[in-house]
Amino acid sequence: MTDKLNELTAAGVAVWLDDLSRVRLSSGGLDQLRREKHVAGVTTNPTIFAKALSDADEYNWQLHDLATRGVEVEESVRMLTTFDVRWACDVMRPSYDGSDGVDGRVSIEVDPRLAHESDRTVAEAKALWWLVDRPNLYIKIPATEAGLPAITATLAEGISVNVTLIFGLDRYSAVMEAFLAGLEQAKTNGHDLSKIGSVASFFVSRVDSEVDKRLEKVGSDQAKALKGKAAIANAQLAYERYTEVFSSDRWKALAAAGAHPQRPLWASTSTKNPDYRDVIYVEELIAPGTVNTMPESVIHAYADHGETRGDTITGAYDAARKVFADLESVGVDMDDVIVTLEREGVEKFEASWQELLDGVRKSLEAAAKGKGAPNKAAKGNAKAAEQAGGA
Repeated sequence: MTDKLNELTAAGVAVWLDDLSRVRLSSGGLDQLRREKHVAGVTTNPTIFAKALSDADEYNWQLHDLATRGVEVEESVRMLTTFDVRWACDVMRPSYDGSDGVDGRVSIEVDPRLAHESDRTVAEAKALWWLVDRPNLYIKIPATEAGLPAITATLAEGISVNVTLIFGLDRYSAVMEAFLAGLEQAKTNGHDLSKIGSVASFFVSRVDSEVDKRLEKVGSDQAKALKGKAAIANAQLAYERYTEVFSSDRWKALAAAGAHPQRPLWASTSTKNPDYRDVIYVEELIAPGTVNTMPESVIHAYADHGETRGDTITGAYDAARKVFADLESVGVDMDDVIVTLEREGVEKFEASWQELLDGVRKSLEAAAKGKGAPNKAAKGNAKAAEQAGGA
């Protein structure tokens, strides 16, 4: 039987999992995906953590300890999430070592409420880096205007960064500039560039969701014929910019000093429209030096019926530009689409972060009253706690 995920990996696409939970860790599910499905990295976000902590009782023993110590809610959230990420980093360490530090990465996001505050974002990034204390960690920083200088400053500290919530081409160019500037400062600061990693998370399906909604409102046959095309075209043109920047003399100087390129990462790759092929945002975005982070359902779908047809990006630039021209001709303002998506992206993660805080607050209160004491299953996690560095 053909190993379709291996074919995808061979084509230059690193397969990452867009999910994490303590159940996945304690069951060995993450390690199984690494060994059997070529999963070479993990991404998380506030929504993923909010769901993980609401679904499982395997957090009870740690919640009990945190409540007993009287730890505040926000610090408890950091302890709970960094515990899982630290553990995941250890599970993914063979991929990190085997790829010379390129893959095997696990991402954790700064508090999304800091998306418009540069200095506080940098301070939070440094704190998370210290708390997890693993070389294969990525700190996720949003690509807001305030996030750009924070990206540079964090990289300058020798801290690896996953830049998230990128929707538009011009902002992506600014992200790459922030990356180059950060590495140049890191080099000046005496850091080993070969140890610093970065990806730029370019969101995909959300672009189609927003554009398709506007095309439906236009209502013409010409407009409806463009549905499902904007997101792939947008990502393809982003890759074109990537190839230009990472073939420049400026980049070559950093590469000579040991730096790894900041790979484009295709995020939000599950289809929101059931009329679209469930692996379309994987099949149509294959090119060397990229990452595709997928929910587990998409990983299994690709393993079952995905088609790796070689590089599906590099030869598509002209067609992608025509899609953009056609969108403009029917009245879709892509600049407004991008602004809307960035604003909504930050708002959604802020809402998930608040949900996470509220859930942990209730759990801590229950634990303090003796209702959340460690159960039998949770007590069995003592070894896991030791492996992940404790609460």
